Amino acid sequence: EVQLVESGGGLVQAGGSLRLSCAASGFTFDDYAIGWFRQAPGKEREGVSYISGSDGSTFSGSTHYADSVKGRFTISRDNARNTVYLQMNSLKPVDTAVYYCAAVEGPAGFSLDLYDYWGQGTQVTVSS
Repeated sequence: EVQLVESGGGLVQAGGSLRLSCAASGFTFDDYAIGWFRQAPGKEREGVSYISGSDGSTFSGSTHYADSVKGRFTISRDNARNTVYLQMNSLKPVDTAVYYCAAVEGPAGFSLDLYDYWGQGTQVTVSS
């Protein structure tokens, strides 16, 4: 059974930091790109960051960020632990949302339709 489980969300003051984790199971983790998305109340789900997986015989691990989080968020993966992290620094109230991770085998991007599997989300609240 495929599972993606997010953790690490919480309440933090503006300027603070959080590290989200996405623990995966039930598929060949190295072969999958992992994306982080977020959905604020009343808004559509949007892409935050993604990190690529293997591309045939080559493991890429290339990272991509939405303009709104560049320089503040860092995505990384630990293939030995089947886990992807999202380090979030200099948080702002506009970052308040439910954060989801998602997995896709092959090329990734910020389109929700690309992704095969989704987690249940973790709430991040940034107070001013």
